[in-house]
Amino acid sequence: MNNYNTVLPQAFAEKMQRLLGSEYESFAASYENERQYGLRRNPLKGTEEEFSRAVPFPLRKISWAREGYYYDAESRPGRHVLHEAGAYYIQEPSAMAVAEALSPNPGERILDLCAAPGGKTTQIAGMMQGMGLLVSNEVMGERARVLSQNVERMGVSNCVVCCEKPECLSVRFPAFFDRVLVDAPCSGEGMFRKDEAARGEWSPETVAMCARRQALILEEAAKMVRPGGVLVYSTCTFSPEENEGTISAFLRTHEDYNIEETAFEGVFSPGRGDWVSAPAEGIEHTLRLWPHLIQGEGHYVARLRRRGQGTQELAAEKQKQKDKLHSLAEEKAVVESEVWKITGDKKLCKLTEGFLREELGISGAWMARHPGRIMKFGEQIYLVPEDMISLDGIKVLRPGLHLLTEKKNRFEPAHALAGALSWKDTEKHSALTEKEAAAYLRGESLGCGEEKGWTALFYEGYALGFGKASGGQMKNHYPKGLRISL
Repeated sequence: MNNYNTVLPQAFAEKMQRLLGSEYESFAASYENERQYGLRRNPLKGTEEEFSRAVPFPLRKISWAREGYYYDAESRPGRHVLHEAGAYYIQEPSAMAVAEALSPNPGERILDLCAAPGGKTTQIAGMMQGMGLLVSNEVMGERARVLSQNVERMGVSNCVVCCEKPECLSVRFPAFFDRVLVDAPCSGEGMFRKDEAARGEWSPETVAMCARRQALILEEAAKMVRPGGVLVYSTCTFSPEENEGTISAFLRTHEDYNIEETAFEGVFSPGRGDWVSAPAEGIEHTLRLWPHLIQGEGHYVARLRRRGQGTQELAAEKQKQKDKLHSLAEEKAVVESEVWKITGDKKLCKLTEGFLREELGISGAWMARHPGRIMKFGEQIYLVPEDMISLDGIKVLRPGLHLLTEKKNRFEPAHALAGALSWKDTEKHSALTEKEAAAYLRGESLGCGEEKGWTALFYEGYALGFGKASGGQMKNHYPKGLRISL
């Protein structure tokens, strides 16, 4: 056995030797190579051209992710103003293939069932273009809070973040979603090269435990897919028990589902029916991502279709309605958001709209592009996506887009609202230099001209947050918990 095997758990190395045979040498040798680093452009916050102009470090395209790029480790993109502004999300390259396989469309209802820390959720949100409903769930409270923070940083406006067990959600959302993603908790074998802790925690018993848990999660996820809808299952492990085995066992008891081919046939390796007993029909159309064959870590992806009709037709009709609304907003410069007035509390809607227009200079077109219902939770005012069911009885961390906070009969804009704005959405905005942006992120006040009142602050066209101008000073309203020295 060669020396590189010492970095791998012995039982894992022996198992992979049995599975891969002559290919094992190349697989194991990949652990000697430097891992690949990736980030994903946020299409909610600007065009590809604007992104290319703003980013100061070199990038290379990732072939299987439309917004994905490789970067060099020395670039340290996580320590840049653009990261805090949500211009991009740092994500392992192979992980980007999962949302691409899900292939969400604007206007659909999507569930990301095991969503923390938010890489796949924010990728899905970018594909949805702010239209439709995205429910992102994480059962662990602390991880759910990180998920919510990332949703906010990336400027996602149509996402509800929950902290619930799958069996609780399946009761509330029967046959509700057009697409459901289960990025299942797993033994993490695909992350061994980048994560020493994953190697230390691995054991054959962990693999078996994960496979049992995955079966339970899939069982609940399947109940929430509409007839004709899509269920995507993924892991970051090589274990057949957690991959082909889990999918084959699921399909034996769910005859209304079948494996569907993806656009990645021939790009990634096929699933291995010879590694499990009683493999499901079409298991070769599931996907395996190997670190010795691509520039990325290990992943497994299976795309399933629930039999039935109507989902695509419904999505198309919803998209037509959205397009009509957007056209109306742009061409007639909508004065009032009738969607908010019809579906929410009229007095609260009027007060909210008045503040957005008069104090923040936000256009009616922006409001028309974000239909939903205005709801108040304590002192916090949110825009809840229009397709969301009642929130009663669901543990919700983020019920939608946080718009305002009420303080002693006055409003203050929420930080999340700034992230959902582009330069053209508000008349009251100001551009910061890199030095000013760094000072703002540290929590410092800035000098300003004759501006007065609330101002959305931008760096290179990307919103950082709000300030309040008075007497030549821009008071800093960047949340204290997010402040950072770059």
